[in-house]
Amino acid sequence: MIKEYIANRVHELYWNDDINCARTALICLSELFETEIEAQTLRAAVGLHGAGGYRAQCGLVEGPLMFIGIYLHALGKSEEEIVSACYDFASAFERTFGSLRCYDLRPTGFSENDPPHMCENLTCSAIEFACQYILEITK
Repeated sequence: MIKEYIANRVHELYWNDDINCARTALICLSELFETEIEAQTLRAAVGLHGAGGYRAQCGLVEGPLMFIGIYLHALGKSEEEIVSACYDFASAFERTFGSLRCYDLRPTGFSENDPPHMCENLTCSAIEFACQYILEITK
């Protein structure tokens, strides 16, 4: 089951590898859609958890947006189609989760006093959402 796979994989990536939300989303989506992600892309996403903790655009938006671009390009979609799909994803994400900003999604910010990986449940929900969105636009 996809939900169970995502929950287990997110937990593993967060707790065993201490990987941020954007890279976790990229990795999970790449595995679910059997699409290779280049190491350079994963390195580029190292600071995409709310713009390095600044609480700007959430990594749970950015990671899936990056994956949508990679995946749709591999399917032969045009840049216009990819841009449109990204716009629609952002709009749907905002309707579903209430915001695109880490500031709103993680209202306490990033501090030493936070419990580790406090966005784990949100991450699972966001990856499930992204997976369903991608399945819907590619069927």
